[in-house]
Amino acid sequence: MSIRFAAQARRGLFALTLSTGLVLGAAACGGSGDDAKPDASTSASKSGGSRPSAQEGQSAEPLAELRGPDGLTLAITSAERDAGGFVTINAQLKNDGSKDAVLSSQLSGNETEIMKNGQSFGGATLVDSKGRKRYYVLRDTEGRPLTTTGVQTVKTGDTVPIFMQFPAPPAGTAQVSFQLPTFSSGTIQISG
Repeated sequence: MSIRFAAQARRGLFALTLSTGLVLGAAACGGSGDDAKPDASTSASKSGGSRPSAQEGQSAEPLAELRGPDGLTLAITSAERDAGGFVTINAQLKNDGSKDAVLSSQLSGNETEIMKNGQSFGGATLVDSKGRKRYYVLRDTEGRPLTTTGVQTVKTGDTVPIFMQFPAPPAGTAQVSFQLPTFSSGTIQISG
């Protein structure tokens, strides 16, 4: 692993940790002190569901829907480029099948370093056809993939939010192909 790549991975992990801390801090400070009244998001979910807000960076329509085995569907909701040189993909993994779906170990990919860290989405790749490059999920300094980890089954009708972080293709590249083992491929648009 080159020093540059390791430094980028550390910056990405730091940015992820910092943003998580900020979100948790904002959530802790965001209470109005009046627990008797439901807030707008609570009443919206009771009246038939809520829609993603502009702050969440997710559009109402997914960028792509990929079909997988056993009734699984991966709806990619956002693909955002950040100033640090990374692309973060957010998605919803849904089980529309008639029975609980056990996720394949193939989703983790076949790299020994990633496989030793347990079930993940480390096998995902972005393919830049124009630049003729394939981008793999980033890893931290311990070799852990920068993705959602630990999801082994998805119950019937359940939806699991997931994320994956990749090195960003060149600024001129906005359209890439997203690939995840055992799922169909899809073309997505990178924003930012």
